Amino acid sequence: MTASWRFSALGSRHKAMGSDLEDWSGMGTAWTYDKNQKEEYLAIRTKAGFMDVSGLKKVHVVGPHAFHVIDRATTRNADKIKPGRSSYACMLDDDGKFVDDCVIYRTGPNSYMVVHGSGQGHEQLTMAATGRDVDIRMDDNLHDISLQGPLAVEFLSKHIPNIRDLAYFSHTQTMLWNFPVMISRTGYTGERGYEIFCRAQDAPKIWDALVEQGAPMGIIPTRFTTLDWLRAESYLLFFPFDNSNMYPFENEKHGDTLWELGLDFTVSPGKTGFRGSEEHYRLKGKERFKIYGVRLEGTEPAEEGATLLQNGKKIGTVTIGMYSELNKHNVGIARMPVDCAADGVKLTVKNENSEIPCISQAMPFYDPEKKKRTAKG
Repeated sequence: MTASWRFSALGSRHKAMGSDLEDWSGMGTAWTYDKNQKEEYLAIRTKAGFMDVSGLKKVHVVGPHAFHVIDRATTRNADKIKPGRSSYACMLDDDGKFVDDCVIYRTGPNSYMVVHGSGQGHEQLTMAATGRDVDIRMDDNLHDISLQGPLAVEFLSKHIPNIRDLAYFSHTQTMLWNFPVMISRTGYTGERGYEIFCRAQDAPKIWDALVEQGAPMGIIPTRFTTLDWLRAESYLLFFPFDNSNMYPFENEKHGDTLWELGLDFTVSPGKTGFRGSEEHYRLKGKERFKIYGVRLEGTEPAEEGATLLQNGKKIGTVTIGMYSELNKHNVGIARMPVDCAADGVKLTVKNENSEIPCISQAMPFYDPEKKKRTAKG
């Protein structure tokens, strides 16, 4: 385990399952377990699985000017988010380039919680708060256990009344096994799922109850990196692993536009005044590349960072790939030229020891109409 400055109360549970607690965003995180990762992927796709995603940073923005901070730092119109609702958003730098994504939870009239990954979210919020009547506080006591999969709602319905009524991107304050929690209908798998926000002192007991009571339904604990298999199918980007921070441009500083990443939908219609907004709008139509999908022949998946070829010439990179025996597809997320980002363009993936024919294809590959994650009842 590398030197971490943030610690999950579930670390001992992960170690007992064989994890060395690799560092992610300053927290020791379960990248590996002793068991077969395929079992975890299948559990989330067909039953349910749960994982510790407490490495996500939870930042409270509270005070009379909380709205102004959210409005300045993110691409969403903060006042359009009602209490009890949340919204996926991005953050940009002054050049109009992506620096982080987040989920904004509105927890009251003058209070929000922003949950982000390993980018500059906390710094962006702190910068936007300068001179404002607002408190910015990162909360590492608050842990996050993500329960994802088609049986998640059935399991929770045994313990939380009316959980089936909780809409996609809504959250509720409630009790679970006599522990105070916030349950959010969000996740990062492409499945119907819920995030359980709880106190650090309660997290081990909640985890143990999930292990014990979930087992008869085939609900199992899963490692953090199983998300890579799920996100490749579901078009879920993971900063910085799909970005130019990892795959830099020649003679240019890193930074991608929302138009290039396909994240321009996170800008509320007509919104201006957020950091980088002028450059964001100016850069429309000036894309240097596009994030797009590839579908490979056979069953050998693209390696992380595999070269993407067209007529033998390098044109891009596959940032993540996976083969699903369940869904019978071999797919990946790629950075490619704009003119290749259209269905059916013939390309080749070059792994370390092989070359695999593929075609470009729009994402997501799994549940393209997003009916599973947004299902009602």
